[in-house]
Amino acid sequence: MQLEARNSHNRHVRLEPLAEHHRAELQAACAADLSVWRDLYPHSMAPEHFDAGWDRMMAQAVDGSWIPHAVLVEGRCIGMTSYIAPDGANATVEIGGTYYHPDQRGGPVNPAAKRLMLEHAFESGARRVQLNVDAINLRSRAAVLKLGAVQEGILRHHRVVWTGRIRDTVVFSILAEEWPAVRARLDARLEGY
Repeated sequence: MQLEARNSHNRHVRLEPLAEHHRAELQAACAADLSVWRDLYPHSMAPEHFDAGWDRMMAQAVDGSWIPHAVLVEGRCIGMTSYIAPDGANATVEIGGTYYHPDQRGGPVNPAAKRLMLEHAFESGARRVQLNVDAINLRSRAAVLKLGAVQEGILRHHRVVWTGRIRDTVVFSILAEEWPAVRARLDARLEGY
């Protein structure tokens, strides 16, 4: 698997490798929903934590442990999504670190962005793409299932989030041989928007 950051787009979203010119718009998008950072995410990107979170993501982009992307709608950065822990030897990667401005949830943005991310991962040689979701995040769990991912199980007491809460993590995956059916379902869904 040879997975690298790249620009990609469809009629709903554009993905670009996250860069300094996205910073201000991403910070504004992250400030639009403070409760999600407090209640659901393992790391905070709320205004008082944004700079440290940004610095962490940029360091991870340099060391290759994350491949973060800005999500743009009509030329404006409305969120982010990332490849996490790409493992070339085993041809696996996680898609996560995803956040969208609240105004962009529930429509075509998430399925359109995931369509681009999944396509690039599988075209790059991935055998397996994993998606991890906090067990209490029912909206994201439903969205991942709607994508066509398979729930594999729940990692109990998997991690401690930034607030000190102990998180259970629901693990989902899509395998390379499942991708054509998942892609067809996503394409049909996106045609409805």
